[in-house]
Amino acid sequence: MTLLSGSQASCPCHSHAHSKPAGATLSGLLKYGRNYATAKDEKEYAFEMAASNIRFGEGVTSEVGMDMKNLKAKKVAVFTDPNIAQLHPLKAVVESLDKHKVNYIVYDKVRAEPTDKSFKQAIDFSKAEQPDAFLAVGGGSVMDTAKAANLYLCYPEADFLDFVNAPIGKGLPIEKTLKPLVAVPTTAGTGSETTGTTIFDYEPLNTKTGIAHRALRPLLGIVDPLNTRTMPSAVHASSGLDVLCHALESYTALPYHQRTPRPKNPLERPAYQGANPISDVWSLQALKMTIEYLPRAVKDPDDIEAQSKMLLAATFAGIGFGNAGVHLCHGMSYPISGLNKKYWHPGYELDHPCVPHGVSVALTAPAVFRFTAQACPERHMEAAQLFGVADSSSKLESAGPLLAEGLTRFLQDLGIPDGLKAIGYTSSDIPKLVKGTLPQHRVIKLAPTEAPGSEDLSRIFEDAMTNY
Repeated sequence: MTLLSGSQASCPCHSHAHSKPAGATLSGLLKYGRNYATAKDEKEYAFEMAASNIRFGEGVTSEVGMDMKNLKAKKVAVFTDPNIAQLHPLKAVVESLDKHKVNYIVYDKVRAEPTDKSFKQAIDFSKAEQPDAFLAVGGGSVMDTAKAANLYLCYPEADFLDFVNAPIGKGLPIEKTLKPLVAVPTTAGTGSETTGTTIFDYEPLNTKTGIAHRALRPLLGIVDPLNTRTMPSAVHASSGLDVLCHALESYTALPYHQRTPRPKNPLERPAYQGANPISDVWSLQALKMTIEYLPRAVKDPDDIEAQSKMLLAATFAGIGFGNAGVHLCHGMSYPISGLNKKYWHPGYELDHPCVPHGVSVALTAPAVFRFTAQACPERHMEAAQLFGVADSSSKLESAGPLLAEGLTRFLQDLGIPDGLKAIGYTSSDIPKLVKGTLPQHRVIKLAPTEAPGSEDLSRIFEDAMTNY
């Protein structure tokens, strides 16, 4: 199998797949988030490569005290959640800070799957304490909460929705340099230690949204395999599925040179730019590693090699999707999580109903990639070959069904619930799920197909009701 060097090289159909459909109106297209070119619009011609500094190795958490001392931090806000607060990762961080005589305060009230309310509580804490550096110890929820607290500490007069992605918020650019943030991930999934993205449930609309800007990126990600040793099997599975979808979505996203409009100022160039030759390398490698190592990490808690490889894969995927973006699996996952009021996922000890993020993303994956394969079948076929369900003799027109088959087998082998019905949704919920997906312009506009509208999304949700 040959790794093609550029988005346009392996997806020649992109050159025509995004032309304006006959009879469509511009206003109708924009309604669903696609910025089709007008006479005044120009397509993007450049992409930017941005990622946090990464330090990988067993035991590197012990260096964080020296890092904060080197930054000359006078007061460090350590963010974590109630579970991690009792475990090795936080103890290792505290020991290092104490050893190097760094002044710190701990905020251990981060909510798993954070909300606008929990973000605001963390922001209030930061404004009251006025730290000059942040240290996030936990999974994506912790890292994202620390990013938000850092942002609004530096913009004390801002309204909460000022920086939230449009159309839910104003989507204003971040023009200040924020306080240094060091991220210590304890799950192998979100890749948030590498990205300028923070995600939360916006409770007034029962959906997820977020803030995305390069300025939010951690200064340093400390990626220590020792910190994932305490992950339960269910958390390994869910976080690993997030890696899987990060990799697949970014690899199959709209090519960067097809995105419009071209920004008037480089500051306005989005963090999610579309597939590009650099992100392709990271995303494809993360996909290969996840297919090989996630089943091992889930099934054997003593498989240290598999756990370490998945942590590295999460970082690889974070660099990939942090620059290319994700699309429909993530866009559709937000209302799946946000509308859930009854489902409690096995293996998660929480005080509220929860569809873990990786599960909510993966449940629609077979249906999504059946749908998107029409736009770039070559890339979908390449992924199907990695899953072992296709070979060089497979026909391109079968790329979607084959990739969906590979994904379905993979999910079933991991014991993931059988589609949306298994977590309590029915066909009658589809209009609400579609309504919650349509505002996710930042991601759904990066789908490689024509702009997915209400009918397309309804069909995908219906197809995702059962997978097995």
